[in-house]
Amino acid sequence: GEQQHSSQHTGPDPYVDKKTVVIGSNTSAHDISSALAELGADVTMVQRSPTMVVNIHSLHTHATGINYSEQAVARGIDVERADYIGDTMPYALMGENHKPIYDMIREMDADFYTALEGAGFVLDWGDDETGLHMKYMRRGAGYYIDIGASQMIIDGKIKHAYGQVDHLTENAVVLKDGTELPADLVVYATGFGSMNGWVADIVDQETADKVGKVWGLGSGTKNDPGPWEGEPRNMWKPTQQEALWFHGGNLAQSRRNSLFLALQLKARLEGIPTPVYGLQEVYHKA
Repeated sequence: GEQQHSSQHTGPDPYVDKKTVVIGSNTSAHDISSALAELGADVTMVQRSPTMVVNIHSLHTHATGINYSEQAVARGIDVERADYIGDTMPYALMGENHKPIYDMIREMDADFYTALEGAGFVLDWGDDETGLHMKYMRRGAGYYIDIGASQMIIDGKIKHAYGQVDHLTENAVVLKDGTELPADLVVYATGFGSMNGWVADIVDQETADKVGKVWGLGSGTKNDPGPWEGEPRNMWKPTQQEALWFHGGNLAQSRRNSLFLALQLKARLEGIPTPVYGLQEVYHKA
């Protein structure tokens, strides 16, 4: 059968009459699987490790919408003030601050989570139960903000299998427990390379090693080795490689931090003194 990475997947239309196996269980896997299922395709999602799932409406009601909503504007919290509130919360305190929020979501959406687990989906809430935002800031993966695909799993419109892939045959994906999943198409929704890994590809390995790991807080949790940094590694600030800067994150982070990044670049272009408190120490290479 055909194989492709999620970045190469152009949409569901050519595969409506095919058996598709999507390997992965984060955002891309859910989006691709749901698009296929909506057209009536036979699609199976292979989940290889626990995934955090939170409904978009619950997330907005109990977390993001508190400061970013029409209701917030009515209380006098415009976007600029909301950004200020969010940016002044230290990451060292954020995890404990978020725990009660996700405890509330878990309680209010208990029926949803029970049904999802009943369909075989394996859930988690972060290494220390601190929820989506900390998981995102630490490793940038391992979650899905549900906009409908989870209900498709519950309803059986998206088939689900849990386990590690052992090998592929000409027309099937075989898991380590021997489960055989017939497939005309295999989509690898297995994520993307690290940012400093891209530096190694685009520039060279020496430069990537000079910069070190990008993203993460040094929390000592999965894929975020210590020591503690307190701010995202190498993001929106000078790095150990002169003139090499990193800009990324989600839409909200890109919107907010593009201003600070642009100001730093503009100051240098204008010849304004730009003393740096301290460059990122390198503990982990690409």
